[in-house]
Amino acid sequence: MNLPSPFDTVEVQRSKFAAKGLDDHDLVTLVGAHTIGQTDCRFFSYRLYNFTKTGNADPSIDQQFLTQLKTICPKDGDGSKKVDLDKDSQLNFDVSFFKNVRNGNGILESDQRLLGDSSTKDVVDKYAGSIRGLLGLRFNYNFKQAMIKMSSIEVKSGTDGEIRKVCSRF
Repeated sequence: MNLPSPFDTVEVQRSKFAAKGLDDHDLVTLVGAHTIGQTDCRFFSYRLYNFTKTGNADPSIDQQFLTQLKTICPKDGDGSKKVDLDKDSQLNFDVSFFKNVRNGNGILESDQRLLGDSSTKDVVDKYAGSIRGLLGLRFNYNFKQAMIKMSSIEVKSGTDGEIRKVCSRF
């Protein structure tokens, strides 16, 4: 699969997913994996200091969160500092990632852009809804279904593929 870049627009993400038979619901659901994990400052610091080459921050970032991110990722830093993709519950697989995106606390531009497209925003809003637990269970179920769907994409067999014994080696 051609994985989305942290800089991709929703349209580019949609195109990459559609090319593999996945729809907008799958896209948002699978991006929800960002409820766990980290990224380096280098992948989003332009949003803090020079968004669209204006010298200003991305206006979609919540101002309080922007201040926190600037502390973690200083303007002249080396970019290797790690930041949790889900600021509220980075160790739990839950819907807080979607609440963060809804509230302007998405780390990656590609994540935050999901709110700017009516189709993907609808899915984000449903996952981020106010009914705690019920929607979280739905996300967990939908994520499993999307992973199963994705697992059948371009399956390799025989000598066409390789099973890594050490996943960190390429």
